[in-house]
Amino acid sequence: QVQLVESGGGLVQPGGSLRLSCAASGIIFSIYSMGWYRQAPGKERELVAGITSGGITNSADSVKGRFTISRDNAKKTVYLQMNSLKPEDTAVYYCNVYLPVAGTRGNYWGQGTQVTVSS
Repeated sequence: QVQLVESGGGLVQPGGSLRLSCAASGIIFSIYSMGWYRQAPGKERELVAGITSGGITNSADSVKGRFTISRDNAKKTVYLQMNSLKPEDTAVYYCNVYLPVAGTRGNYWGQGTQVTVSS
């Protein structure tokens, strides 16, 4: 079955950096777009960044210039490099893939990894 496993979260001071990883299994990773979302306490889940199978990326205005999404198809892993972190980046970060194929169609999520930005 589809499995997404995030890692790399933690506590970091403002201005610091973290790199999140999401290892995928159960899918033909290279053909699907992948995304990173986040959800802060009391807020809705929001898209942080996405990357297509061809490597085209997009990101939320709030993280442009600070966060970079990338993928390694050989390792079936998508990354989120987060620099210049701010307290407002504190959230649980989730990896996502949408499968359009009948029988498995739907959004799939990892378990999430906590990122806390605080001094």
